[in-house]
Amino acid sequence: MSRRYDCSDPDQRAMGLADAVIAIPKYELIVFPTDTVYGVGVDAFIPPAVTKLLEAKGRGRDMPPPVLVGTVRAATALVDSLGPYGQDLIDAFWPGPLTLICRANRSLSWDLGDTKGTVAIRMPQHPLALELLKQTGPLAVSSANRSGAPAATTA
Repeated sequence: MSRRYDCSDPDQRAMGLADAVIAIPKYELIVFPTDTVYGVGVDAFIPPAVTKLLEAKGRGRDMPPPVLVGTVRAATALVDSLGPYGQDLIDAFWPGPLTLICRANRSLSWDLGDTKGTVAIRMPQHPLALELLKQTGPLAVSSANRSGAPAATTA
């Protein structure tokens, strides 16, 4: 069942966030605004949910989704190291539309696809996305369109 919320209305925003938080552990896809386009997301740590996301996008495992985070602390937990310039880039551009590709923390149990040991991480600047990510934790997210189709800039 598809539900839609007008998040400019405080009551609907609260209901929408609550529904999204409930949907995530059920492997359901959620759609939400980011600072660039609308994204479709799932729990990054539930492999069948990530598979569902890739199928919805029309992608194979060779195109793993990036992971959005709500805090810098969450990002640093996902990676082995930010490298020599990662923290400088985060300080300068996060939250915002900058994706960092880092070596993934090898102790994590997840399967984003054929990542070759890396993870693409980003902290969006959209307040609703940040609020959602702080409640759900890291989400595997891709733009809310089929691969090759124009990006979704409106709901």
